[in-house]
Amino acid sequence: MTFSIHGLPVARGIAIGRAVLVVSSRIDVAHYFIKPEEVEAEIDRVRVARNGVAEELQKLQASVALMGPNDAPHELSALLDVHQMLLQDEVLTTGVKHWIVERLYNAEWALTTQLEIVARQFDEMEDEYLRERKADLEQVVERLLHRMKGTAAVLAPPPPKRKRAAEHHDEDHADPTASEAFDAPLVLIAHDLSPADMLQFKKSVFAGFVTDVGGRTSHTAIVARSMDIPAVVGARSVSQLVRQDDWVIIDGDAGVVIVDPSPIILAEYGFKQRQGDLERGRLSRLRHKPAVTLDGQRVELLANIEMPEDTLGAVKAGAVGVGLFRSEFLFMGRESQSKTRLPDEEEQYEAYRRAVDGMQGMPVTIRTVDVGADKPLDGKAVRDDAHLNPALGLRAIRWSLADPAMFLTQLRAILRAAAHGEIHLLIPMLAHVSEIRQTLSLIDFARAELDNRGVAYGHVKVGAMIEIPAAALTLRTFLKYFDFLSIGTNDLIQYTLAIDRADESVAHLYDPTHPAVLRLVADTIAECRRQGKGVSVCGEMAGDVVFTRLLLGLGLRSFSMHPSQILAVKQEVLRADVSKLEAWAREVVDAEDPAAALAR
Repeated sequence: MTFSIHGLPVARGIAIGRAVLVVSSRIDVAHYFIKPEEVEAEIDRVRVARNGVAEELQKLQASVALMGPNDAPHELSALLDVHQMLLQDEVLTTGVKHWIVERLYNAEWALTTQLEIVARQFDEMEDEYLRERKADLEQVVERLLHRMKGTAAVLAPPPPKRKRAAEHHDEDHADPTASEAFDAPLVLIAHDLSPADMLQFKKSVFAGFVTDVGGRTSHTAIVARSMDIPAVVGARSVSQLVRQDDWVIIDGDAGVVIVDPSPIILAEYGFKQRQGDLERGRLSRLRHKPAVTLDGQRVELLANIEMPEDTLGAVKAGAVGVGLFRSEFLFMGRESQSKTRLPDEEEQYEAYRRAVDGMQGMPVTIRTVDVGADKPLDGKAVRDDAHLNPALGLRAIRWSLADPAMFLTQLRAILRAAAHGEIHLLIPMLAHVSEIRQTLSLIDFARAELDNRGVAYGHVKVGAMIEIPAAALTLRTFLKYFDFLSIGTNDLIQYTLAIDRADESVAHLYDPTHPAVLRLVADTIAECRRQGKGVSVCGEMAGDVVFTRLLLGLGLRSFSMHPSQILAVKQEVLRADVSKLEAWAREVVDAEDPAAALAR
């Protein structure tokens, strides 16, 4: 039966494919694709774990047998028998093997996937006793996962991208073992995805994704836009309602997920998907055209990137530089117990140098590490008793200044990479003049360390992010110390309106057109222009064509966005006459309801 689920649209376009569920587990589970030649080794990992757990259960049964009836009730022995039976059940073992062989899932992912499928079967049983055996199955799988922990294979590159195959839609919903299920496009369904998860899937086979939680500017959404795939977040119970291998349509424009679509609906969305492809083709013709307005104003369109390899897409999209290299993504997804959890100076230097080389002589702006809030290093949520509100806690420059050794390592690596090309250094989340002075002092210290070592380094312009209202209200102090400013609208909106931008329950209050937000943006641009200092917008507003004309009218001439958004923004720039936009832009900022004025 066809049904739809509504969420928040965060990355535009239409995706049609089979659902792949990333199932939550009480312990961390890695999700990655293996190489075909690794299939047997991965199956063997499951077999070894199963034999190990069987031995554990046998030992428990033996110890129970030695206990008296008062110490070990009969039910405990019976429970262990049930666990042994479930452990050897063919439905579980055959299903796990299927996901490894057919989908190239790693063993842990295959195990949790099959758990989710079998658990649903238990839920549908009429007999209450049998329904309650689902908890036993979950406990058995947890034992297997614990047994496999620490034996995972090295992450392998994903398999080749699967062909788009909406035409494979099967009205009768064939069993997932059918060959067409493997050939079909895949869409990812999850409760949540950390930025580290997104990086793992970034170059994989997924045509789109949906999550239960998240907001329009959560970092999961931001990375989705950089991947240029349709995505919907904040869809609440999507991970409970969608089943493995269901056919799913993701409408990234409307924020709608359609499950089990009828042939008529499928045909309609297939047409929309083709129309989107045609529009992207038309925009691609603008790639080499300079971004100049109708009245001759040259506009700088820069790219936001997460990894050095993203420069390929930036150049292909016609970016004239990188306006924001989110360096924290180099730090993510590392084992918390590893002595090499954080990248050392040499690893960072090589990454920054690759970014410089990839931009072929164009400038690269590197933001120092910004972790915390919705970007924890280990992919886990940071919401616990010690961090009740991580967005207001030890994150970004605060985290760096709290660990000077780590910060100096990054600064030295950036300075060394600047010997190979033009690099600008961007400092996030500054609010206090003491933080500014301490940061600049550490930059000087990093230079002195390199001088003492006799290591070559280059000159960098140093800029600050304006993303806290306190910074926006003390611009003259910031401009006294920095060469340029970059407005991070995502956090600026969050902190101005007291909205957790990753929380879908308050997502409706996250408003880029709020008068207070627009005035802070407008005043920052105006003050920079008055003092002859460079200013850019690197938040999501920069890549949203709804705001292009407004920002141009406010005097902005440097936009930084995901490469996938550059051509659409360039089209708006080419159609704009700034001389006619300035008065209108001021009216929008001064309006009681800027959203209504913006729409006029």
